[in-house]
Formats: sequence, structure tokens, C-alpha cells
Amino acid sequence: MDPIVGSGKYRYKVHEDWQQPPEWLEVKACAVTVDSQDRVYCFNRNDAHPVVIFDRDGKFLSSWGQGMFPYPHAIRVVQENGQDVVWICDEYLGQFLKFTPDGKLLQTIGEAGARSDTGIADGDKSSTAWKKVTHSGPPFNLPTDIAFAPDGSMFMTDGYGNARVHKFGADAKYQSSWGEPGKAPGQFNLPHGIWVDRRGRLLVCDRENDRVQVFDQSGKLLEVWPVELIGPAFFYVDKDDIVYIPEHNGGMISILTLDGERLARWGDGPIMRSSHGIWGDSQGNIFVVQPGSWEPRARRVVKYERI
Repeated sequence: MDPIVGSGKYRYKVHEDWQQPPEWLEVKACAVTVDSQDRVYCFNRNDAHPVVIFDRDGKFLSSWGQGMFPYPHAIRVVQENGQDVVWICDEYLGQFLKFTPDGKLLQTIGEAGARSDTGIADGDKSSTAWKKVTHSGPPFNLPTDIAFAPDGSMFMTDGYGNARVHKFGADAKYQSSWGEPGKAPGQFNLPHGIWVDRRGRLLVCDRENDRVQVFDQSGKLLEVWPVELIGPAFFYVDKDDIVYIPEHNGGMISILTLDGERLARWGDGPIMRSSHGIWGDSQGNIFVVQPGSWEPRARRVVKYERI
């Protein structure tokens, strides 16, 4: 019997085996998103099949991007002129790339392989590189995520090799940056996920400082959520302004309001540690990139069916 998690209005049936890849497809998921047809895109650390698309029932549909992405990190589908487009962040490329849903490249931001000066050795691409950042730099150095304002402005977290949020205009031209390494309000230790909420604010997962910081679009700090979070990784915010966060270092999933009030939380601690991506579909189900019973160090997309 599938377990039930959550509480109150936010209870879910867990489907660990929802994803049904073919036998020849190895899944090493890092991020997930859902398009307007409720197709689920798994960003996969598999050079032959990096973007893998499943239907809402977990059936494999297609894949694309062979050989394009040395180290996938984030993926999100957004609407442009009524059409789905897929934005990807590759950490090692140091680029943000826009595609059609079937994999045609439309736009690229950033120079492949270039890294700004932040005090880190050029060859250091480790997951602990953020600890060695001595000063912030311009875009990019091992970036992590991208979000969009209604006017088309883009905001990127630049986290593993930097400690900044960068703003680009709708024309993809660089405008400004903010953030320095540290623990004080407005500083970052691995800015990891980002979201523009309905109020026009920027929510930033300051992962290794165990907090969410909230900014206006010019970089002014508005608040730090008081809620306990253990390594918040990414955001998904639904049409009702409910916020879903995987806690990477704590092995938990949290559901909160836009003011940081927790509505539900669950997790298995060490078993779910390293939960990474999250997204929701039109039915209120959520999809989480997390380890599981099949292999503690491997990640798949797990479906949480809303009850």
C-alpha cells in the first residue's frame, strides 16, 4: 500500500515507482518541471538522455539533448506568447539555455565554460566550492537557477562558485547583481533556487544558511522567513500562492504560505537527504526529485498524489 504523507489540507499518496523509464534508460535526476499539458520533464545527469519527458502517469514519451549538458542543474517550463518554452541551467557550462519543448535551441545566456573571479580555482567544480568563495563576482560561476518577472526580466542565482543574484532584462542584457558570501542578512552561502512570486518579490533559497531570503527586484532585502528549513533547495509556487520546498540537507518537504508560515512538512531524514527539484501539475499533485528505497545515492522523480 502506498504511504500517506502530509497533514491537514495537504495530504498526499506517495508513488515512488511512478516513473517508468525503459530498461535502457538510466535515471539520475536532478530537477523536474511540468508543462501546460501536464507532461513531466526530468533533467537527468545522463549524457545520452539528459531531458526525459513522461506523461502524467509516468510513461516515457521522449528524450532530447544528447551530449549537450556536462552537468545539469535546473529546468523550468514557462509560457511565452502562449507557448511553452523550456529553460535550462547547466552548472558546468555556466549557461542558461532556452529550448522548444522538443529540444530546439532558441537562446543562450552566458559563455560556455567561462567563470568569473570569486577566489575559487578555475578547476574547482566541487559541491563544496561555495565554501571557498572569497568575494562575489559578475555572471557566472557555477550558476544554479533562473526565474522570470511578468515583464520578462530574468533573475539568476549564481551559487556554487559565487554568492549572488543577477538581474537581466527581457532583452537578455545584464543589468545588476547583489549579494556577498556570508551569513548576515542579504549575504549568501550557496544561493540555490529562486522564484518571482505574485507580489513581485524574489524568493531565494539561501541553502547553506538554512533560510529563505525575500528581496525586491532591485535587490533590497525585505525579510528573512523565520521558519526552520534545513538546506532549502528549490521552489514551486502554485496558483493559490502555496510554496513547496525540498529541504536538501534535512531530507524533508515543506509546504508554506508566501509569508513563510508552514502548512505541512514530512520526510525521512537521511533517506530523503539530497532532495533537489520540485514542481506541481494542474491536478494539485507534486513531483519531487529525491533518493529512495531503490538506491540511496540515486535520485528519481517521485509523485505525490494530492488527496
